[in-house]
Amino acid sequence: MKLEEKIGQLFILGFKGESVDQHHPVLSDIKKRNLGGVILFDRLLAQKKNQNNIVSPAQVKALTSALQEQSTTPLLIAIDQEGGMVRRLKPEAGFPETMDVWNLGQKDDATLTSIHAACTAQTLKLLGINFNLAPVVDLNVYPQNPVIGKLKRSFSADPKCVVRHAAIWIQEHRKQNILSCIKHFPGHGSSQTDSHLDFTDISNSWNRDELIPYKKLIENNMADSVMLGHLFQKDLDKNLPTSLSSKVVENLLRGKLGFHGPVLTDDLQMKAITEMYGLGEAVCLALAAGVDMIIIGNNLEYDPEFLKRIIPVVLSAVQNNKIPENRIHTAWERIRTMKRLLSPEG
Repeated sequence: MKLEEKIGQLFILGFKGESVDQHHPVLSDIKKRNLGGVILFDRLLAQKKNQNNIVSPAQVKALTSALQEQSTTPLLIAIDQEGGMVRRLKPEAGFPETMDVWNLGQKDDATLTSIHAACTAQTLKLLGINFNLAPVVDLNVYPQNPVIGKLKRSFSADPKCVVRHAAIWIQEHRKQNILSCIKHFPGHGSSQTDSHLDFTDISNSWNRDELIPYKKLIENNMADSVMLGHLFQKDLDKNLPTSLSSKVVENLLRGKLGFHGPVLTDDLQMKAITEMYGLGEAVCLALAAGVDMIIIGNNLEYDPEFLKRIIPVVLSAVQNNKIPENRIHTAWERIRTMKRLLSPEG
């Protein structure tokens, strides 16, 4: 596989529309640029559209089939279906009701969590969605946190409870051959701002207990992938946010915690990143830092030409030694290994 084709595999992109015809930009990205994955949303915030990608179960299934048919390698079709307030598949569009994970953690009933996780995983399987960007394993250490605590996205402030229920969630997804992603490393639970909207500094609120869920799930081979939060913690890296930091990715996550699977960024279009860096610069910094897959939601900003423009930027960075070429090969191998888990044989 050519280097530029491997680079295409390192991206998960959002796109516009509830269906795709032969002229749709995302099909060009899949066929011509070897796009690694797509992400589905129920809204398109950049254009103030209250409907995007998701209308009904039958429509979503037709959409995912049309996308998958165009890909020569298994296409990751990702979604944020955490349950409760963060769910792209809503009951009003004909999808099953979901329960937020905070209430599951409060009830602390393994059977109940298993039932809800199984329902979610089975729904995704029927729809042709193979990658759930969940569960959140952030600790609920600051309940007024605008993006975690207030939205009831965390199982608990207790790491043991988080690990217990996250493991059940992941197991139920694996039964359906659905990949999962634990997030937002190294821990978003203590933040007082929302990284979608702002630079998010956790230097004075974060503590190392927030690493426990990652450590335990990694030790027990329960982490298919890990998503990095766009956070700043000066004791981990005094210059770069966690999603662009080799100290966080290579030294902490891979070195100390021993994770060897794919590492993803959260959506690089979030303002925690775009207010500090150009998008091309952020992509190159992330890849150089050890990140394997980059999410561009195309939701906060919509750019159908993104992949076409970014592949030459990354190639140039490789040629100028800003990104070691081996980083591209290693990232591609990790993604390829994870994609093998999508087949029933594993």
